[in-house]
Amino acid sequence: MLQISYIRENQEHVITALAKKHMDAKTIVEAVIQLDENRRSTQVALDTILTEANKLSSAIGEMMKKGEKSKAEILKLKTSQLKESSKELSEKLDILTNELQQKMYLLPNIPSDIVPVGKTPEENLNVFEEGAIPVLHDGAMPHWDLVKKYDIIDFELGVKITGAGFPVYKGKGAKLQRALISYFLDKNTEAGYQEVQVPLLVNEASGYGTGQLPDKEGQMYYVGEDDLYLIPTAEVPVTNIFRDVILQENELPVLYTGYTPCFRREAGSYGAHVRGLNRLHQFDKVEIVRVEHPDNSYQALDGMVEHVKNIMRELKLPFRILRLCGGDMSFASALTYDFEVYSTAQERWLEISSVSNFETFQANRLKLRFKGKDGKMQLAHTLNGSSLALPRVLAGILENYQTPEGIIIPEVLRPYTGFDIIN
Repeated sequence: MLQISYIRENQEHVITALAKKHMDAKTIVEAVIQLDENRRSTQVALDTILTEANKLSSAIGEMMKKGEKSKAEILKLKTSQLKESSKELSEKLDILTNELQQKMYLLPNIPSDIVPVGKTPEENLNVFEEGAIPVLHDGAMPHWDLVKKYDIIDFELGVKITGAGFPVYKGKGAKLQRALISYFLDKNTEAGYQEVQVPLLVNEASGYGTGQLPDKEGQMYYVGEDDLYLIPTAEVPVTNIFRDVILQENELPVLYTGYTPCFRREAGSYGAHVRGLNRLHQFDKVEIVRVEHPDNSYQALDGMVEHVKNIMRELKLPFRILRLCGGDMSFASALTYDFEVYSTAQERWLEISSVSNFETFQANRLKLRFKGKDGKMQLAHTLNGSSLALPRVLAGILENYQTPEGIIIPEVLRPYTGFDIIN
């Protein structure tokens, strides 16, 4: 979340900046500042009483040593009154602190200055495009027909077992899926990311730590009996490795990568654009996460974008990069670049990766700090990116690599699949 000191010192800027995310933050910001003033004045009053109580305790001790018992009893009575007042103030302080935190949870991150103004995906800024769009043969199919023709993904079987949005991968389809996961992890570890395997269920604190809660509560699967959430992305458990952690400056940057299945309710998603692999409730994704010094985080973001670019180049898929406008950004992000692959059979772009810098927003929630060379504590910057989300990458491969003889496997994946065509 935003730092209270920053909100206090930059009230108008926060309101103006969040308008870029199409949020009228004036009422919440004013409430936050008022609660903070009340909290601080209550803290001062409590500290004053506790200081006075400590002085009286010392004075009582001295009087008892001198045998001035009657005077000591008078001070004891006053101490008792101070304790009662401090208890009331302490309870009030807890209430105000909790109310302040709950209000601050409602404020999204401030977008970077270079975030375009806009409300819809159509207003995102196309900053890069590469790769020739293949010309397909007559009779070319969208991926949902291809997978049925070659019997490599069964959507109906998934409906039988669980419900819509939970496909079953079969034969060469399962092997291609596994090949992509291994390839992505290998590329990431070669680039210096340490591989981790993390839990697929997280507690509420982890959800709040990365900003999924309370913003995306309705999109997450919740296990009520155990008060746990199925992860919507590996970003949540991987970043929470650093919750309540103090790093040394020379330990930065920290680079992690992890593969996980991801679970999203996708409530309200309907229509032809969600057909097949375009939008699922369970899907596989390989994630990269970085913890950076604030001075280096935007250089690191550029490096992450280049890293994903190189993967797309090796897969030889046509892709473009969008800088998201304020209205299309996530709650926690300060700057996001989306990668999209062109689906030739569907004649549309499909999002396959988001690469984001959260600056101190997540770190403040996580209490993720580092000790500088001068000994002072600072909040770190956190970044993450999909590297990559599999369903739409798979859809792009199936559609763009289809031929009358079958689906050609991208050359870079053949050592992983053990075959070069699906036919």
